[in-house]
Amino acid sequence: MARDNITFKCTVCGEENYIGTRNKRKHPEKMELKKYCPRCNKMTQHKEKK
Repeated sequence: MARDNITFKCTVCGEENYIGTRNKRKHPEKMELKKYCPRCNKMTQHKEKK
């Protein structure tokens, strides 16, 4: 199966807030999204956790 579960981590506080999936064959690079962080109480950049 090509789709893998990934965890998104806030770049400001380090909180792991979101879980998503992506196709690692089509998109080998790490994902970065702007999402809401409840700990920071604002929209922050979230990067894929290693």
